Amino acid sequence: MTVDLQGLLRALGERERAILAHMLRHTRVTRDPNVVFDERLTFGDRLADRVAAFGGSWTFIILFLGAMGIWMLRNVESAAPFDPYPFILLNLVLSCLAALQAPIIMMSQNRQAAKDRLEAQHDYEVNLKAEMEITALHLKLDELREQQWAALMGVQERQLEMLQRLTGGNAPATP
Repeated sequence: MTVDLQGLLRALGERERAILAHMLRHTRVTRDPNVVFDERLTFGDRLADRVAAFGGSWTFIILFLGAMGIWMLRNVESAAPFDPYPFILLNLVLSCLAALQAPIIMMSQNRQAAKDRLEAQHDYEVNLKAEMEITALHLKLDELREQQWAALMGVQERQLEMLQRLTGGNAPATP
């Protein structure tokens, strides 16, 4: 039975060939996907992530509610309010904030999805190498078992020969 190794290698994808090369060289596949992903981030990406992280925190909610409360109290209690009730300017500020915050949060979520894809790809590579290593271990164990079986059969044959010599050739034949 001949195996076309070159054909099998060509049939593998680029990632699988890279994993096979790592296995043959006995090098590690593992790496920190966070470091790989963070190396690709631009200043704008990092800023958007920080804004999204702050905008989704209790600190932001408490500060924002406090600022709104102060805004409303200042305009209700003041003799010359800059934004009298029904707080049209406050509504405009809130609308602008929502209009800016929504795309920033979406950009951050898109980057998180890309990071998740990178982590999934890394997990696949590690799992593939582990599967290949386990298969190689199984082959080695099977080979060792066959060698031990052959050695055991050789010992048994020698024992039978010795038994036949001791009994003078009258030992019953083995099936």
